[in-house]
Amino acid sequence: MRRLPPLNALKAFEAASRHLSFTRAAEELFVTQAAVSHQIKALEENLGIKLFRRKNRALLLTEEGQSYFLDIKEIFISLTEATEKLLSKTATGALTVSSSPSFAIQWLVPNLSKFSALHPDIDVRIKAIDLDEGLLTDDVDVAIYYGRGNWSSVRSDKLRNEFLIPVCAPSLLIGDKPLSCAEDLNHHTLLHDLSRKDWKSWTRQVGALSVNVNQGPIFSLSSLVLQAAIHGQGVALGYSLLARPEIEAGRLVCPFEDFLVSKSAYYIVCHDTQSELGKIKAFRDWMLALFAEQEISNRMPSFN
Repeated sequence: MRRLPPLNALKAFEAASRHLSFTRAAEELFVTQAAVSHQIKALEENLGIKLFRRKNRALLLTEEGQSYFLDIKEIFISLTEATEKLLSKTATGALTVSSSPSFAIQWLVPNLSKFSALHPDIDVRIKAIDLDEGLLTDDVDVAIYYGRGNWSSVRSDKLRNEFLIPVCAPSLLIGDKPLSCAEDLNHHTLLHDLSRKDWKSWTRQVGALSVNVNQGPIFSLSSLVLQAAIHGQGVALGYSLLARPEIEAGRLVCPFEDFLVSKSAYYIVCHDTQSELGKIKAFRDWMLALFAEQEISNRMPSFN
């Protein structure tokens, strides 16, 4: 019967040998330093051989440890290459992406052709639903969350912060009651996204305490708020990412420069165990790269 040490102990030994540091090995393996130390001790007891020694606070390999590391290092490299080869074969087929309806309408769908041009073998399927934070069902490969990023059991990568900006139809800037200062909002209908709290925060931030924020309709979707604003029904406090296409098309304008910084941000989320799967990694890398590019060109949330 073949005698093999526990795989976790070998992983800890290989990482510690490569870094010559239990601390850096622990960071790479996402465990504590004590856990790495325990695995090394268990491996040494299993083999009956001392693998490390300390000299002047430095971690060094023993002669036997150095020889063992050189032998198993190639095995780990081969395992990594074999895994990457397997995952690269999965960079095709159907990919189900879930997001809120507003994000899907305003950002994802307009940009999807860019991904398809890069990855024609990946068949993207959009599932537009309102997601409960942290709930990623098995039928979804990738999701776009808007929140604080503190979800367990999933991998989440931050895409960008968000800002709330006043937007309205160009026609509201002219006429009998033009919008020239925040107090002029008293002469217009306020459009609310889910609740009135955002307009309350914005008016408090700019010192426009005379504005009545308890008036105006409330919409359940951000895209509906923007549509109401486009049709001249009032002034909305829109999410900058979702409002940008309408502003660039001239359907909306920003009457004021003041913006509200959101406490939440956009994240791309997937199952921890599938984060390196070819098609999922391809989509995640594409989104991160595209948002990084847009962040450079749109560093400030000004649209004027």
